[in-house]
Amino acid sequence: MSLFTQFWQYVSTHPDQILTAIREHILLLVAVPVGLAILVAVPLGILCTRYRVLESLLLGAAGVMQTIPSLALLSFLVMSGLGIGFRPAIVAIFLYAILPILRNTYTGIKSVDPSIKKAAKGMGMTDMQCLMLVELPMAVPVILAGIRTSATMSIGTATLAAFVGGGGLGNLIVTGLRMLRDHIILAGALPAALMAITLDALLSRLEKALTPRGLRLGK
Repeated sequence: MSLFTQFWQYVSTHPDQILTAIREHILLLVAVPVGLAILVAVPLGILCTRYRVLESLLLGAAGVMQTIPSLALLSFLVMSGLGIGFRPAIVAIFLYAILPILRNTYTGIKSVDPSIKKAAKGMGMTDMQCLMLVELPMAVPVILAGIRTSATMSIGTATLAAFVGGGGLGNLIVTGLRMLRDHIILAGALPAALMAITLDALLSRLEKALTPRGLRLGK
């Protein structure tokens, strides 16, 4: 029996299990940690553009976090008191998701032409008005690129949550590895890959929609 046939037989006989894994993966292991990372990293990125001390401290700390192997971080979080399940997985994915958003927020705002900011200040805008009405709108494409990176990266990282009982599509992959069944591995890996491609495409459209018209290529 071919791998393709085994795959479809497994999917057709375990629809509830696969749908539950997809739902856990999207909502708990991607949407929650990435959403929290956006809420934390965007304000911190803005602060980094205002205070040089925070720039080196926060960007450096986030960069170091990215160098820690995923399984090592998950193991540390489990042993630190979070136990097993969704909590250590969500915290780990949140920590990994911060850097691209933080760095891109900082880079996007810093890349705004100083003459534009000077003109805004010359028109009487306060620093907050300049940030909200000039810098952030112009930095939107770069910030959204960081969110795209974090979101798609988190989908792959979330498969490791299965090793600490975190659920999601990683459960199917781990089950397939233990049973040496390629079709079960595929049942977990294929939805994760399709999810990453779909999410990247949707965020790409959102990025284009929110990019000021004058900053769009070819405009």
